Amino acid sequence: MPRPENSTNVRSPARRALRAGFSALSEVAPRLAARAAGRLILTPPRHRPPPAEREALARAEPLALPGRDGALRAWRVGQGPAVLLLHGWGGRAGQLLPIAEALAAAGCSAVTLDAPAHGASPGCLASMIHFAEAARAAAAAVGARMAVGHSLGGSAVVLAMIRGLRLDTAVAISPPRGPAGFVAQAAAELGVSAAALGEDMERRLGVSPDALDLPRLAPPGAAPLLVIHDPGDREIPFADGAALAEGWPTARLLATQGLGHRRILRDAGVIAAVVAQARQWLPRCGGCGRLATTAGPEPRCAGCAMADDLWDRDARWAAS
Repeated sequence: MPRPENSTNVRSPARRALRAGFSALSEVAPRLAARAAGRLILTPPRHRPPPAEREALARAEPLALPGRDGALRAWRVGQGPAVLLLHGWGGRAGQLLPIAEALAAAGCSAVTLDAPAHGASPGCLASMIHFAEAARAAAAAVGARMAVGHSLGGSAVVLAMIRGLRLDTAVAISPPRGPAGFVAQAAAELGVSAAALGEDMERRLGVSPDALDLPRLAPPGAAPLLVIHDPGDREIPFADGAALAEGWPTARLLATQGLGHRRILRDAGVIAAVVAQARQWLPRCGGCGRLATTAGPEPRCAGCAMADDLWDRDARWAAS
């Protein structure tokens, strides 16, 4: 979920009137006010991608991946081991194209996804739970070995791993530690009961926001995690990313400088760090050392797998 000032989907001059309305309703019907606030803060904005982004996506391979409200839209660039990319709240798949293209150049198949209720994907409501479910289903569909998420997408990737998604490695860029802080801030912003809003979130999502504190939930044998965060991030506190890195037993924290919350996705150093994480942890071909497209006891890239098949075929002909 977003910061409360973004979660209301209104401009600043209208926020005071919105708060006044919610406060008045909360005085007479606190549960009803919490239900209305809950739906409001789970309704993300959709932003049309700029022309350059649309042109870049047009050159990628379009995919339809499974989702709870219908097929989710995604785009694939490159060939090799699959890497899933997931944007943040109010974002879209094209925002991660610079990272996707760099991963493709390094020998990966990068799949960037429009999350539920975002971009061209169906749905009306979204949350960390919705994002994590989408990440698990999409990763299974494309056979992802690695995932990269930004903001809420980064937290969702981590939650998906906690809930059983098996990856070789992952990268979380500017991730919140969980939704509890957002719920409390949204309650204060809208003038509704924090307890009532927390109960409404638990009813909607099936879990209390307080139970989704990611630094406390790292599973045994957790895959290597790279957390990238900027101390100057004004949307997600740097302390959240630092806490996640500290709580995840195999995590490493990379602190950037002067990149904030969004420029971090286009920074050459950040992109290089993501590619380096892929090269370090994804399996390599036993024949040539490039990133492998197949796993198992003898990983192979596409070229070496074809050569193996041709060699076996020639050997079979010679023996016949």
